[in-house]
Amino acid sequence: MAEPNWRLAGKHSRLMERARILHRIRAFFMDRDFLEVETPHRVPGNAPEAYIAPVQSGDWFLHTSPELSMKRLLAAGYPRLFQICRCWRAAERGSRHLPEFTMLEWYRAQADYQALMDDCEALFHALAPSGHLTWQGRTIDLGPPWERLSVAEAFTRYTDTTARQALAEDRFDELIACEIEPRLGWDKPCFLADYPAELAALARKKPGNPEVAERFELYIAGVELANAFSELTDPQEQRARFAREEAQRLQAGQPPYPVPKKFLAELAHMPPAAGIALGVDRLVMLLTDAATIDEVVAFTPEEL
Repeated sequence: MAEPNWRLAGKHSRLMERARILHRIRAFFMDRDFLEVETPHRVPGNAPEAYIAPVQSGDWFLHTSPELSMKRLLAAGYPRLFQICRCWRAAERGSRHLPEFTMLEWYRAQADYQALMDDCEALFHALAPSGHLTWQGRTIDLGPPWERLSVAEAFTRYTDTTARQALAEDRFDELIACEIEPRLGWDKPCFLADYPAELAALARKKPGNPEVAERFELYIAGVELANAFSELTDPQEQRARFAREEAQRLQAGQPPYPVPKKFLAELAHMPPAAGIALGVDRLVMLLTDAATIDEVVAFTPEEL
């Protein structure tokens, strides 16, 4: 008889805490009148994004995010929605990445990205009522208000160039990953906000400053935890942005991708809204002081 898998057995306490965290997340949103929904995981196509590779499932795809389906529900009149689901993205594997992972997404009608920042602060208060978390020997103060840092300010503070110049030189992603991200969210969580409009394919532009979009990413202890937008609701503009993303995909040698026609047809009916995607596995990693994402899931791909 084979011996028990002691690696799996050693995950018991973290898997128990993961279950409790998921329960508290659901309670948080239900107490605030959000409707929990389930949308299909297998779809005709996702939103085309140049740097996200979908996983094919027959003639369709596994979803990279439930975003398009949830926005269609917003357009149909549902004002507050949340979902906890599995998502798939090809070629994503590392100490903080899995090709199959768990995502929490929530959406608010008649709200913008500032309201989602408030939601994040309140959610962490519910998940860590002590007001702090300790990860890898560092203690992070979770008490509001959290730091709100613009992308332009981050480049000035942490690099030798500007965000615009970095984009022009094709160094933006490199500098974010190597110079900025590792420094964010160590004393308090940090909202890195107001991205260049070119890097927010589904977000609306900032009133009075069309060079940037109302998008933020949440960082805690140098870990990117969430990505959020004030939603773009103009179907013509959205179609044009999808076309630009698809052109980038094709230029990079990726296969053609279907246009999400039903989403675009219904987008004109969507009210002003904001939405956010938060990585549950990374959240559990931080809340349980796990060094890697492997420690907070029952099975990694290599264990199957």
